[in-house]
Amino acid sequence: MTLQYGLIRKLNLKNMKLLTKELEKRFATIGRQEGNDNPLVIVKFFNPCGAQTWYATEYDSQRKEFFGYVKTIPNDLSEWGYFSLTELEEIRLPFGLKIERDLYFTEQPIKNLIK
Repeated sequence: MTLQYGLIRKLNLKNMKLLTKELEKRFATIGRQEGNDNPLVIVKFFNPCGAQTWYATEYDSQRKEFFGYVKTIPNDLSEWGYFSLTELEEIRLPFGLKIERDLYFTEQPIKNLIK
């Protein structure tokens, strides 16, 4: 096992929590944002090995489902829609990596993030 691979595995063994209780409360406070042409993005998830980013603007705790913008490369495949917390948690990537939550992301309107 190479040193780099070993470090990646060690760092990822913690199993990052994609949705904390604090974030869940924040989603509940913000509520639905339908009809808002510039909704507030509460959390950002990303693929550390690829070109997918999920910007979540709403969360349904009953269904464990987000609504938001999924950005891909090429951009013509990017779209608004629903995505499942469970499915994000189950994605397995090379080197034992998983989908991650951007720990340094701060809430902001979607128009600041997509052009």
